[in-house]
Amino acid sequence: MSLYFEEISVGYEIPKLVKGPLHKLQHVIYAGASGDFNPLHTDDDFARAVGMKDGVITHGMLIMGFVGQAITAWIPRRDLRRFTVRFAGMTRPGNTITITGRVVDKRTRDGENLITCEVVAVDEQGDVKVSGSFDASLPSKG
Repeated sequence: MSLYFEEISVGYEIPKLVKGPLHKLQHVIYAGASGDFNPLHTDDDFARAVGMKDGVITHGMLIMGFVGQAITAWIPRRDLRRFTVRFAGMTRPGNTITITGRVVDKRTRDGENLITCEVVAVDEQGDVKVSGSFDASLPSKG
């Protein structure tokens, strides 16, 4: 399915992506894939010893990856021009993360049909874990 600039308007919502509930095994697998073996993400005893009373927390970059997955499920990677995030809260095993977004700007600049979208990842309580934005260049129908 192709997405065309003429079909998108400000306010258009990107398809929602739901991930979870997250499992501690995902933390271990992500640690291996990313090379981030900080025990804060994999060892409950260590996490509690450093002040995390509920144990391990999820890698922020894993949640950012979920946001990227939501974006590239809608916009081909080759059309992505910019992607930024702000980490806003800790995620834990058992959380379900929902990524949503919407188009906030649409313009043509230097021959490119650009859209800007805001995105957010929240848990089942509605607590924001990651917020961000991205720009994409969309093809024209004509």
